[in-house]
Amino acid sequence: MIDLYYAPTPNGHKVTLFLEEAQLAYRLIRVDISKGDQFRPEFLSISPNNKIPAIVDHVPADGGAPLALFESGEILLYLAEKSGKLLSGELRERHVTLQWLFWQVGGLGPMLGQNHHFNHFAPQPVPYAIERYQVETLRLYNVLNKRLERSPWLGGEHYSIADIACWPWINAHQRQRIDLDNFPAVKNWFERISQRPATVLAMQKAQA
Repeated sequence: MIDLYYAPTPNGHKVTLFLEEAQLAYRLIRVDISKGDQFRPEFLSISPNNKIPAIVDHVPADGGAPLALFESGEILLYLAEKSGKLLSGELRERHVTLQWLFWQVGGLGPMLGQNHHFNHFAPQPVPYAIERYQVETLRLYNVLNKRLERSPWLGGEHYSIADIACWPWINAHQRQRIDLDNFPAVKNWFERISQRPATVLAMQKAQA
């Protein structure tokens, strides 16, 4: 039903986590970003921003032609609405969930991505950039920890697409030079998600 164009990155993991959790049928199509597969015309026709993940839903709810979508946050929102899962229909919890989803898309992911780049991939050390993104990473972990001190899940009482969006980035905490013992609410949340059967299956797909 759904083709998932995927690489084993935090943004790629978001979608496999959702699909396994919601038990939706999908076909995993790997995009080797180290070889430039993301720039091939056939992929650009689906994801014009040349980034993974992207999906093609061959059976969209409107009964029309296959629907191609890119951007991980939009994909999570689309799949939640399609399946009726992992996004509350209650007004307040729904919008609090979306608030934290957009926080991840607009802040947590980009800033931690810059942390990864300057700590591990920059051709030469840039001390200012390393310090800047480490400080911002710590700030974001503190924001996340404060939220999870008050709520079992980011959106409220239920596991949701907001948690799914954030978890793969926190899964890379060691690469960010973050000790989760300094953020006990985040650590508890992270471990609970890590133990979910769908999370285990999704991460096994990443290693296959």
